[in-house]
Amino acid sequence: MEFEYSDKVKDLIVRLEAFMEEHVLPREQEFLDHLETTDNRWGSHPIIEELKPLAKKAGLWNLFLPDLVHGAGLNNLEYAPLAEMMGRCMWSSEIFNCSAPDTGNMEVFAQYGSQEQKDKWLTPLLNGEIRSAFAMTEPEVASSDATNIETSIVRDGDEYVVNGRKWYISGAMNEHCKIMIVMGKTDPEAHRHMQQSQILIPMDTKGVTVLRPMTVMGWDDAPEGHAEIQFKDVRVPVDNIILGEGRGFEIAQGRLGPGRIHHCMRLIGIAQRSLELMCQRADSRVAFGRKLSDQGSVREDIAKSACEIDQARLLTLKAADAMDRHGNKAAQELISQIKIIAPQMTINVVERAMQVHGAMGLSQDTFLPRAYSYARTIRLADGPDQVHMSQLGKRLVKRYSA
Repeated sequence: MEFEYSDKVKDLIVRLEAFMEEHVLPREQEFLDHLETTDNRWGSHPIIEELKPLAKKAGLWNLFLPDLVHGAGLNNLEYAPLAEMMGRCMWSSEIFNCSAPDTGNMEVFAQYGSQEQKDKWLTPLLNGEIRSAFAMTEPEVASSDATNIETSIVRDGDEYVVNGRKWYISGAMNEHCKIMIVMGKTDPEAHRHMQQSQILIPMDTKGVTVLRPMTVMGWDDAPEGHAEIQFKDVRVPVDNIILGEGRGFEIAQGRLGPGRIHHCMRLIGIAQRSLELMCQRADSRVAFGRKLSDQGSVREDIAKSACEIDQARLLTLKAADAMDRHGNKAAQELISQIKIIAPQMTINVVERAMQVHGAMGLSQDTFLPRAYSYARTIRLADGPDQVHMSQLGKRLVKRYSA
């Protein structure tokens, strides 16, 4: 299967690659050094703030949005190689205003938000003036099943009152995070997929308490971070509900389709960079009188990695193309397949690269440990592997046993 990109997309690929090579990748260590010395790990990062205007000026802004008014007018297939390129650096997406969870939240506002909600929150998000968060996961229930969500959203006159506790709210530690989309239950007695609603809660609302930053395998992922937050008698206007009561599950499914693909695209960029580092290390390191690249087992690891990356890349492109042609629901099986395959593939490739790097592969001197942690996280984010495999298997049995 071959995909031929338009001249416009080819030009964007060339310009983004040049931007990454000139402005982003050479400053990776500087980015990390700042986090180690700053007194405010959750504040503005000077490199990101320096590069955002340059990205805007270069026309590399809001690339994920399919409309030409707010974004680059790209579909999922066209955005794929750009997301892969951004994935080569763990923190680069924000430079181009293409970082999660803002991308998914902007899509929610654009697709489901009222005009008032768009004016108040979507516009500053599109301009990169604020950040946002999506609060769904809860510590007390298996949140991979959204019907388990226990946070309550109760109407009281012209307000909704929200009570509950969420954690691993990505982006919520950042001081520029001003708004959260919160998933909760408005009607526990309704049909199981009509109980949930999504509501907007500004970070500075009374009753919102950030309990702590959560780590992921020891990393706090500053300056974005993942927060645990308590909602205690939080009151917001009824106009803060998105789309209406009972529509939360519908919104979540619409949001997660593109988000899952974006994760997979970035993972492929991580894996590709890890492969390149593995090759460079193998060709420059000598052990037992020979370069590592002359060792049969190392060559096998390199070959397997290249095969697995290309397989995952092609399947991701196929899924993206199916979403563009037939919609997210029709592409559900392909989305599940790539969500199962891409994180595990990336873990395998990064693990091999770490092995070739020896002790250095475990250290802060390469991006590999953070890449490994990120890939392992995505096996849980936007639905654990087991959920996707269960649903995919169920659909396949139904199809082929008929």
